[in-house]
Amino acid sequence: MKRLSLNVVLGGAIIGTVVAGALLGAVWTPYDPLKINFVGRLAPPGAAHWFGTDEFGRDVLSRLMAAAATSMLISLSTVAAAGLLGTAVGLVSGYARGWTDRILMAFNDALLAFPAILLALGLLTVAGANSTGIIVALGLAYTPSVARIVRGTVLSLREREFVEASRVMGNSELYTVLRHILPNCVGPMIVLATSMFGWVLLAESALSFLGLGVPPPAPTWGNMLAASRPFIAQAVWLAIFPGFCISLTLLGINLLGDALRDRLDPRMRGAS
Repeated sequence: MKRLSLNVVLGGAIIGTVVAGALLGAVWTPYDPLKINFVGRLAPPGAAHWFGTDEFGRDVLSRLMAAAATSMLISLSTVAAAGLLGTAVGLVSGYARGWTDRILMAFNDALLAFPAILLALGLLTVAGANSTGIIVALGLAYTPSVARIVRGTVLSLREREFVEASRVMGNSELYTVLRHILPNCVGPMIVLATSMFGWVLLAESALSFLGLGVPPPAPTWGNMLAASRPFIAQAVWLAIFPGFCISLTLLGINLLGDALRDRLDPRMRGAS
């Protein structure tokens, strides 16, 4: 029986804890994360409020749990949208080649010239600052990266013997792509999706920090961090806890991503 690597154990434990907190926060929190209580505003961490309260007297732990659910949902939806659209573009471009490939990749490279966060900022001005707008903007912003990875994988597979054999047997091009090429793109896509989840989480937090994410009073880790700026001297816990949640989640994702790369990349397996 193979022993689990340290990356898998630590990364799985961190992400498992975050996901459990997000699932719990979607159905239950110790306090109402939106309820205002000016009497108890800026209370330090204690027995009643483990992580303290914010400038409106709202329980920070409850808001962190609710924010985890929102951030996880946005990140998963964005990765799914970018993965589906980018995979479709990459498959068509890599398998068709010719002018189809040139046109699609020219447009794809034009989008890649813009940093994802700047492209998302531009798209949010059209889609609007809300959960759906963030998913659409970040999904389109990260689609070119997915398309480029899938296209490269398809180009390396389309001349392989098993693909040629499928053509000789009389199978249609669509059947060959879906049955023989697409399944072999799953490995690189899983590794990319893991990394992309971290990118999206960080981008969503940055957009929320800039005031272009999910609008208040709905909590996200980014807008909680942004709201803590005026109170950093008198209530440092308002910045520490959401920042810690973001950092810890990114650490867990990176550890799992490294473990998946080692497991799915033949060159890494050979090196180990």
